[in-house]
This record gives sequence, structure tokens and C-alpha cells, in this order.
Amino acid sequence: MWEEYGFVGLFAVSFGAATILPVSSELVFASMTGAGFDPVICIWAATAGNWLGGMTTYGLGRLGKTDWLSKYFKISSGRLEQIRGFAAGRGAVAAFFGFLPAVGDVIVFVLGLFKANLTVVAFSMFVGKFLRYCLLAYGVLQGIEWLGAR
Repeated sequence: MWEEYGFVGLFAVSFGAATILPVSSELVFASMTGAGFDPVICIWAATAGNWLGGMTTYGLGRLGKTDWLSKYFKISSGRLEQIRGFAAGRGAVAAFFGFLPAVGDVIVFVLGLFKANLTVVAFSMFVGKFLRYCLLAYGVLQGIEWLGAR
């Protein structure tokens, strides 16, 4: 099936996985890597798609208003200022954890909502997503080697 879509399909699924779409880029990535697709190209295609999806989520967050948090979630203005200070400072590095299932999208969205430094967010998020796919490729290839040795 993946022969039809290849790396473009992996890119698209990875993009979607970094948004609110309930898809698993890890499953597609592992399937393609295990099926013999070039793991280096898989890493770059998945990282690029997932990173761009994450940046889209960040951008959507920037379109939001922090007033919504106090209005709909009853977060105090003092707490909002604490979060804003965190996002403006070292908080942007939290984008590294944008690869985490479920909470990663929320982290990235909130960083956008509080207008965290775009450059730091983009770099941190890219590194996190890249390392995740490198580790996943390593795990898949080691698993295949281990199973082949049995």
C-alpha cells in the first residue's frame, strides 16, 4: 500500500499527526522503515511533515486570544501572566516536547497562544521531532536485526 504514496504519504501523515488529527505517524514510519524504505529519507520526510504540522499548530495558537483562557477556563489574570512570562523566557524550549502524544500538540498551541519566540520554538521543535524519528528508526532496524538473528 505505501508503495503508492511513499515518502509523500509519510510526509502527509506526519503533518496530520502534528495537528489535532488522530493519526499515528510512528506506525506509518515504522511500517515503511521495516518494509525496506530508506530510513534516512523516512527520517527527513517524517521530520519535515511533523515539524511543519507543529508549526501550523503554533500558528493557529498565535491567532488565538489569551482572554479566552480566563473566559472559558476560568484561569486568573495572575496565572496568565505567569504563563506568559514562562513562554517569553525559557518556555519556548518546551517545544522540544512537541513530539509527545496528546500533550505535545497542547504545548505547541499554548506556546503560540502566548506568542513564544518563533525561532526558539521552531528550532526546539525540529530537534525534538528529528531525534524522535532517529530513535524510532534505530529501534525498528534493531528489532528487525534481532528478529532475523533468531
